[in-house]
Amino acid sequence: KHILISAMSYGALGKNAVQALARGAKMSGIPMNTGEGGYPKYHLMEDADLIFQLGTAKFGVRHEDSSLNDSKLAEIAQLDQVRMIEIKLSQGAKPGKGGMLPKEKISEEIAELRGIPRDRDAISPSSHKECKDLASTVAFLRRVQEVSQLPVGMKLCIGCLDEFRGLIREMKRQGTFPDYFALDGGEGGTGAAPKAFMDHVGLPILPALHGVQTILLEEKVRDQTKILSAGKLISPGEQLVAMALGADAVYTARGFLLALGCIQALQCGKNTCPAGITTHDPTLTKGLVINSKAERVYHYANALERELLELLAASGCSSIQDLTPKNLFIPVGSILAPLSVATPQAPVIS
Repeated sequence: KHILISAMSYGALGKNAVQALARGAKMSGIPMNTGEGGYPKYHLMEDADLIFQLGTAKFGVRHEDSSLNDSKLAEIAQLDQVRMIEIKLSQGAKPGKGGMLPKEKISEEIAELRGIPRDRDAISPSSHKECKDLASTVAFLRRVQEVSQLPVGMKLCIGCLDEFRGLIREMKRQGTFPDYFALDGGEGGTGAAPKAFMDHVGLPILPALHGVQTILLEEKVRDQTKILSAGKLISPGEQLVAMALGADAVYTARGFLLALGCIQALQCGKNTCPAGITTHDPTLTKGLVINSKAERVYHYANALERELLELLAASGCSSIQDLTPKNLFIPVGSILAPLSVATPQAPVIS
């Protein structure tokens, strides 16, 4: 399987939506990211393989000042269904900015799972308290690896490739690498992000992928880590392009939200989602029937995988690892124009 369900928290999503996604993930045999919403109570109910996301507020594994509580992280890492930990540095829809769960959406249960009070909005800061510079960021990665004893990834949206190269060189200096980088494109979305950030901040996923792949190869550390790609990659053709540019697998949240019935009403942060997905209002969530929506998640995941393999066969490749930019037609003048010096072979997409 090359498709994963991207980070979506309980709190941002209602429990029916979380359970439908997790049940569909279990049915299709793919992992699901918990998002940064704290203890993954409803994710765990469906027995899917989980990636526990460690956000800047450390919900579920935090001290009161948003610093990491090692013992709570160790407890979550010992859960059978939790297979990996993901440190979220930034998000494609709003890189360089934190997040907020309005107090109107904070039930007693959510407060308990996140370790937060109910009388105020829950704020995720723009950065991790422990990450002051490159050296401390890599040291924090190593700390999470040592505490969890699980594979650990890092999620980020690229703002400057030179900064990413600096991060890689610091990782080389300390001898510490994540098991994967989850690259989120600047086109990544959530209806709760500021429009200026959604529209204008962060490197788009395709040049980000090519840049990161190039840096990892030039620094001779490509074999030390994997690349997961996100950023509106909801169709098999788009996902195959990402893999040709270096991705080992693909995250998608939007695709699975659409499978649940999302109509993109952009009311994600208001507790008024008409599709019953990003709300805890029982009059709205009752319309999201877990069994039927889980079936839709299952069929979407399986259709993606089937069509991905069909496109791969059409390209003349026997595996994802055989894909390169030479399998792409890249028009002159596009954002990836420097790659067009390679003669396309068996074009996949135009």
